[in-house]
Amino acid sequence: MKIRVLLVLLLIFSQSIRAQQRSMNAAEIKVFKETTVAEAKKIKTLTTDFVQYKHMSFLDKEIVSEGKMSLKTPGKLLWQYDKPFVYSIVFKDNKVYVNDQGKKNKIDLGNNKKFEKINALIMGSVSGNMFDESAFVITYFKDKNQDIAKLKPKLKEVNKYIKEIVLYFSSDQSTVSEVKLIEPSDDYTRIIFKNKKTNTALDDTIFNN
Repeated sequence: MKIRVLLVLLLIFSQSIRAQQRSMNAAEIKVFKETTVAEAKKIKTLTTDFVQYKHMSFLDKEIVSEGKMSLKTPGKLLWQYDKPFVYSIVFKDNKVYVNDQGKKNKIDLGNNKKFEKINALIMGSVSGNMFDESAFVITYFKDKNQDIAKLKPKLKEVNKYIKEIVLYFSSDQSTVSEVKLIEPSDDYTRIIFKNKKTNTALDDTIFNN
C-alpha cells in the first residue's frame, strides 16, 4: 500500500514538473534565438557576481563558491573566486592562466583541445551566443518565469567531459541568468549570476593573472 501511495505521489510530482515546463514551438524558438543572439552581439563587456554550486554524488552537501566574472570581447574572460578560497582563471590570447593562491600556471589552448572546447563553451554560455546546431543537439523550453535551452554536445572530445549544458534566461533579459553543466556521471555544476552589468569600462589589466 505504501509503495502505491509513493508511486502516485511521484506521478503527481512529475506531472507538476511537466506542467511548469513545456517545449517551445517553432515560432517561439525563432523569436528566442533571434532576440538572444542580437542582444549577445551588443555585449562588449560584462561583469557579474556569481554563486557556484558543485554537486558530487559522494558528498552529502554541495560545494559552494562565490566570486566575480568579467568578460571583454574579443576573447578575454576572467573567473575570480573569492570564497571559500582565492583562485582565478583567465582565458585570453588562446591561453589559460591559472592563479591558485599565488601559484601560477599557463596552458596553451592551441595544444590542448579539451581546454579549447571548454573555453568556447564558457564564452558562449556567458554571452548566450551558443546556438551552434552543428556542435550541439539543442532543445528549447519555457516555464512561467524563464526560457531554457538544453544543449547536448555532439563532439566526442566535449561529451567525454560534459553530458549536457542547461542555460536559463530570465524573462526580463536576453542574457544567461544561470548555467548548469552536467557531467557524464550526472554530477553537475550550477552557476547563478547576479548583479550583472554590461558595457561598462573594463581595464585590460584585470585580465593579467
